[in-house]
Amino acid sequence: MENFIGNYQNSQNTYDEMFLNNDNYRNHYLNFINNFSKESLDNLNKKEELAKKLFMSQGITFTVYDSGEGIEKIFPFDIIPRILTASEWSFIEKGITQRLKALNLFLKDVYSNQFIIKDNIVPINVIYSCPHFLREMYNVQVLHDIYIHIAGIDLIRDYDGTFYVLEDNLRTPSGVSYMLENREITKRLFPDLIPQCGVKSVTEYPAILYRNLLALSPRAVSNPTIVLLSPGMYNSAYYEHTTLARLMGVELVEGRDLVVKDQKVFMKTTIGLQQVDVIYRRVDDDYLDPLVFNPNSVLGVAGLMGAYRKGNVAIVNAIGNGVADDKAVYTYVPDMIKYYLNEEPILKNVPTYQLSNPDELDFVFQNINKLVIKKTNGSGGYGMLMGHSASEQEITEYKAEILKDPRNFIAQPTISLSSAPCFINGKLAPRRIDLRPFALNGPDGISIVPGGLTRVALKEGSLVVNSSQGGGSKDTWVLTS
Repeated sequence: MENFIGNYQNSQNTYDEMFLNNDNYRNHYLNFINNFSKESLDNLNKKEELAKKLFMSQGITFTVYDSGEGIEKIFPFDIIPRILTASEWSFIEKGITQRLKALNLFLKDVYSNQFIIKDNIVPINVIYSCPHFLREMYNVQVLHDIYIHIAGIDLIRDYDGTFYVLEDNLRTPSGVSYMLENREITKRLFPDLIPQCGVKSVTEYPAILYRNLLALSPRAVSNPTIVLLSPGMYNSAYYEHTTLARLMGVELVEGRDLVVKDQKVFMKTTIGLQQVDVIYRRVDDDYLDPLVFNPNSVLGVAGLMGAYRKGNVAIVNAIGNGVADDKAVYTYVPDMIKYYLNEEPILKNVPTYQLSNPDELDFVFQNINKLVIKKTNGSGGYGMLMGHSASEQEITEYKAEILKDPRNFIAQPTISLSSAPCFINGKLAPRRIDLRPFALNGPDGISIVPGGLTRVALKEGSLVVNSSQGGGSKDTWVLTS
């Protein structure tokens, strides 16, 4: 093993998942290292090559929209797993469950009584200025009061090993197919390692999701019709849509396959129309119903909102969830937990500055070199300013952009992100990572499969893990004991 580790140089002030210091491994990696060290370098290079071929042959790609062209790219996979202890996972699980309960109560409240606004916990202007607060959802009865059926909560670790929530993805979170495929590939590459190390399974995810979808049917029928609504093959996550539909055994549909009659949704089939009970949608709110939202949308279904309001179809996730994962609302999640649950938050927020607040804006402009600035509704790592690496000109231009509408921006300190060993050019080298566990919320409660998508910033020194910005991923192991 020593020849792979070579000069493993972990950055100062960075928490490394495997190394306590340059000489000592963390206990929970020892079993893995003892088994892994029996592999020859030649063998590992072959395994890495095999992983690439498997990803390519199975079409495990994503689309990068660069210079106006959609380019299919293989999702880079690192063969060294990221390992979490049972107690670390238990802490994460409790923290996400608590957070999800509070966020779900917030959505129910903000679209009905708005007690949290009346009690001055969240300022009214923060909610009403949010482009994802949909007045069309006001007083809509959501089945079982579940707004967030699927959440992908992004977690990072600071230099001392503390977990922080970076963002809550509550609209149409993606990445779960990569979590499942990463595990399948690891089983192929290292068939003995997973049982020897006592790794918990993630493969139940589609079964749990399917069970939850069945339970949401508004009609009391023995075999409800469930569909997965995709924007189609040009969407960057289309591979995931096809995978999940196949694993759950449900129909993959596009807007043109559905029609609304008498405020009920039907799927067109070769033998006529079939009523649809549950739609797991991967189409954004704005494109769901051209009669209510974007009139030019061809991705949605005309009249869908009417059927939803009437309670004739369940939509997963609920429409209007974007108000809860807006980055300006994120600041108030710890307050929501105290307000709705009367509990102290288990998982911490990253300290966040609201640029709509003049004092905080002033502070941010004076300390911009130490901060990361993000758009409140940005995603995929686009439109961020990394203060520590930006040029004077970039900073000047970005400040001008902020001043046009400060509400659209937040700032956070540069968190160092923990590092994990990656197999790069025949050696182990540290690269920065985050973690997106996937939580499923159904009528029987919240379940989180033990693992998640660990994303890796593959460029040396980079802190940006998004696939669209050159990031990759690795299998995430949660140990049984």
